[in-house]
Amino acid sequence: MTITAIPRRTLRGWKSHRRWVMPLAGLAVIVFFVAPYVVMLLDALRPSGEVLATPPTFFPKTWTADAFVQVVSDPAFQNWLKTSLIVALSATAIVIVVAIPAAYFTARFRFRGRVLFLGLVVVTQMFAPTSLVVGIYREFYDLGLINTYTALILTDAAFNIAFALWILQGFFAAIPKDIEGAAALDGCGRVGTMFRIMLPLTLPGVVTAVTFTFIAAWNEYVVALTLIQDDALKPLTVGISSYVTAYQQNWAQLFAASLIAIVPVVILFALIEKHLVGGLTAGAIK
Repeated sequence: MTITAIPRRTLRGWKSHRRWVMPLAGLAVIVFFVAPYVVMLLDALRPSGEVLATPPTFFPKTWTADAFVQVVSDPAFQNWLKTSLIVALSATAIVIVVAIPAAYFTARFRFRGRVLFLGLVVVTQMFAPTSLVVGIYREFYDLGLINTYTALILTDAAFNIAFALWILQGFFAAIPKDIEGAAALDGCGRVGTMFRIMLPLTLPGVVTAVTFTFIAAWNEYVVALTLIQDDALKPLTVGISSYVTAYQQNWAQLFAASLIAIVPVVILFALIEKHLVGGLTAGAIK
């Protein structure tokens, strides 16, 4: 068997093409993911009657920002936005408060059933809220918590604690125990070591847990649709669908509300992007 060497001319040609092939490929990926938002923006900037006009046009024939003004000034939309913020922020706070000490304890202490507990944490990630929505509704109905923020907050927190605990447990376990020993010699107790020493070192992991928990709570739809019947208490994911019904079709308002709904997530990513990248890539290099 003989091995055929690749001609140097071919290698030089590939290196020269790679300079523009890779940027073009990256640009194509960006266009693929950004295109739906561009279409939504253009449809939000045209009158509702023009959205389904025939023949369709890519750019609006009449440019107007009335849809954004109407949505922002709509009391119903303001209530939906308030509900989403309250639920997402509260659920994220509960997850972090519970997951940090739990992750620290499982990473630093060996106790009976530890492996089983961590395995159970992973198994819980296999159950989607959709498959449990009937049981969730029945439980909160018996507790009298239907049509309350509490039901949404507890549900979103419960389904995201396992992920946050698993992420943070890996970060705590990766920190050398000698650091804790040095802190103990300086007179720092367990709680002080966790908050003063360990927590700053695991900041990328905390940011990762916060980001994914907030996004999951912000985007939750099925449980909110089931537990909330009061229009004033619906979150954005459920409420904005009322702009297009069998009796009225306010397409421009729907697209405007959808674009406004992604603003908090975009702001969150912009603020913590540096720490988020560190959290996602931590442990990739030894």
